Amino acid sequence: MSAMGVQIGEWLGVSALTSDAEVFELVQGRLDPSVVQTLLELGFERKEIDAVVIPLRTLQHRRSRGEKLTVEESDRVLGLLRTLSLVEEVYSTRDRALAWLRRANPRLKDHVPLLLLKTSVGCRMVEELLIQIDEGMII
Repeated sequence: MSAMGVQIGEWLGVSALTSDAEVFELVQGRLDPSVVQTLLELGFERKEIDAVVIPLRTLQHRRSRGEKLTVEESDRVLGLLRTLSLVEEVYSTRDRALAWLRRANPRLKDHVPLLLLKTSVGCRMVEELLIQIDEGMII
């Protein structure tokens, strides 16, 4: 996980994540709904969080009951953070990274990368494309 694990740990206020096993444990432990505020502070818009992680109404319901996010929602948060870290590494700035995530991409059959992050297979597709871009295979 290296630098990505350190960055995600900082964003979540936990120690650096050094392995997939640590990420798995974090997801299984279920994240606190306050992580949505972190996503907003990182530059994601409310409507994007609604579409990818959890609708606002459901989030409000969870908060009122003192419940954590589900394992699936927690997993989607980690997918968002992992991808944001990778795209920032490729494009150097948060603004450029978010712009890339929000723009339909012909290499993804004109899907918007951010919206693909709802599923693990979508995350893999976006990550594979970013690796290809980073390695100069795609301009």
